[in-house]
Amino acid sequence: MKHRIWILLAAAAMLVAACGDSGGSGTTTAGSDGTAASGGETINLVANAWTASAINAEIAKQLIESEIGNPVEIVAIDENTQFTGLSDGSLDAVLELWPSGVDDTEQAFLDDGSVVNIGELGAIGQIGWFVPSYVVDEHPDLATWEGYKDPANAALFATAETGDMGRFLGTDPSYSQYDEPIIANLGLPFKVVFSGSEASTVAELDTRVAAHEPILMYWWTPTAAVAKYDLVQVELPEYSDECYGRDISEVDCAYPPDVLQKLASAKLADKAPEVLAFLQKFTLTNEDQLSMLPAVEIEGEDASDVAAQWIADHEDVWQAWLS
Repeated sequence: MKHRIWILLAAAAMLVAACGDSGGSGTTTAGSDGTAASGGETINLVANAWTASAINAEIAKQLIESEIGNPVEIVAIDENTQFTGLSDGSLDAVLELWPSGVDDTEQAFLDDGSVVNIGELGAIGQIGWFVPSYVVDEHPDLATWEGYKDPANAALFATAETGDMGRFLGTDPSYSQYDEPIIANLGLPFKVVFSGSEASTVAELDTRVAAHEPILMYWWTPTAAVAKYDLVQVELPEYSDECYGRDISEVDCAYPPDVLQKLASAKLADKAPEVLAFLQKFTLTNEDQLSMLPAVEIEGEDASDVAAQWIADHEDVWQAWLS
């Protein structure tokens, strides 16, 4: 979740052409060494450190194993270190990449062709600043960033850790977050404090909401927490390509909307063309994700169980990914 927006349609088109005639019935034949004779190698799918990514990977894993025949391992890895594995082929695909998180070092892997864009996931994400609705109800000027310039308003969010400054709650430090430069460049009396993880952020949010206390935080949609805690997105200066086109330390506007993408190792076309063809067609919308996220994020179900139920209920959807 950093600062470059890109879509490598040419690379995606080349991959479609490369595996468009792979055919196959979705079944494999075991070889003498115990692997499948056609496309039976283990597929390594990335799961990043947020719930939707885990669900996406689980759905793909279960369908690849049951319908195509390749064993699948899900590899938990953060978004900043996955590109090396995709490039060298130790990782095969990631199904939810936020384009605003791609920096110049990561873009280089796409530019040299070792990592390829295999299409849009189907969901659109939005990172931003969020507060519970009661904060805006009680302090209407906090609906927009200008209200946070007032030291008296900032004091509402102060903690022992931030002293006279308001606290802005970041999340997992591995996520791409631009809140420190945004705060500095807008002249807001706030200090960013990182929670450490998505789960820690939600736990802090739960505590604050239960006590009806103010909290200002980095968050995103689609997530179940937005509805559960009735979160309101704070209006920042409007996003522009110019704002994010300069040095990241100078950013002073809202995060861009993210048309979520899928990436694969260039080696996957030779390793498992039928799997690649499936992943190119794999699609989940915001509505799909929001139908599953509450079960994991609120009710505590395992992502693999939620994925299995979605598969059972949506055969008409995923059968098209195998055609």
